Amino acid sequence: MTIADTHPNMQSAPQSAKEIGDAWSKMVAKRRLYTGIGLVILLVAFVGSVRFADENNAGHFFDRLPHLFDFLSWLIPKDWNDVYRALFDLPSPNGANGAGGEEFNFPLGRVYVWGDFYIPEYFELMIITINVALVSTIIGVVFAVPLSFFAARNMSPSNPIRLVTKRIMEFLRAFPEIVIAGLFSAILSIGPIAAIIAVGLHTIGALGKLFYEVVENIDMKPDEGMRAVGASWSERVRFAALPQVLPNFMSYALLRLEINVRASTIIGAVGGGGIGEELKLAISRGFGAKTLALVLLLFLTIIAVDQFSAWLRRRLVGEHAFLLQH
Repeated sequence: MTIADTHPNMQSAPQSAKEIGDAWSKMVAKRRLYTGIGLVILLVAFVGSVRFADENNAGHFFDRLPHLFDFLSWLIPKDWNDVYRALFDLPSPNGANGAGGEEFNFPLGRVYVWGDFYIPEYFELMIITINVALVSTIIGVVFAVPLSFFAARNMSPSNPIRLVTKRIMEFLRAFPEIVIAGLFSAILSIGPIAAIIAVGLHTIGALGKLFYEVVENIDMKPDEGMRAVGASWSERVRFAALPQVLPNFMSYALLRLEINVRASTIIGAVGGGGIGEELKLAISRGFGAKTLALVLLLFLTIIAVDQFSAWLRRRLVGEHAFLLQH
């Protein structure tokens, strides 16, 4: 008598392996088929939507596609030194004796502080844009922190409060900043105030969601200890939860500051003040030197803000948190 005779299952083992292999092949083939069908449906939907948009577009997108780069040719300045002059409000020889009109009237934008000392116009507008982003972020953090504890499942005082708080934050982030800015510009007139309100409200909703997700993932053992000694809800939040989430809160707040700088620029184009409004005017009038100067300043500012916030996040959260990601 052999081992195979005493263990009949060993004879069927190769057959079982073959069946598993066949089943796996069928499953892979079925997944590939479904993926192919999905891609075909997506492609048909994309082509159909593009054709619909082209037929309803006044300029006919595909007819105008060969002229895509004509716009860039309008923005090439006659003298590349005018980009530097526009950035620092220096006089241009192309605008001597009033020639060139508004396109080369760079010194007229100077903001004099004391005597002959002045701040270039675009730098002042960039400062306004950064101030809008900074104030909006501070407003968002101030309101999002308490709302996040009301919305967190593990820290909310009651279920109705949690549901209402979540709906409020969903409502605040449901509308893009530019829509809210347009509404408040009509009510409060154009300017940075409308932009601050618009970006601030959206920031409350966006940060509130990020914050309460952080709160829901904290270690509850410190909270259990606070409960055991009869601590109130506010004391549990202050001493058990807040120390755990504060580094992540600061990291998200700095990330939101970067986003708000860009949002404040876009909102400026609809009357929110700052550099966005001047950029829109320069592009619409075809002022190449001014447009390139504004784009260059905005690009450098965003890089500086990104690098500074990244450095500050590393200081607050700790270098080890970034090393674990690699």
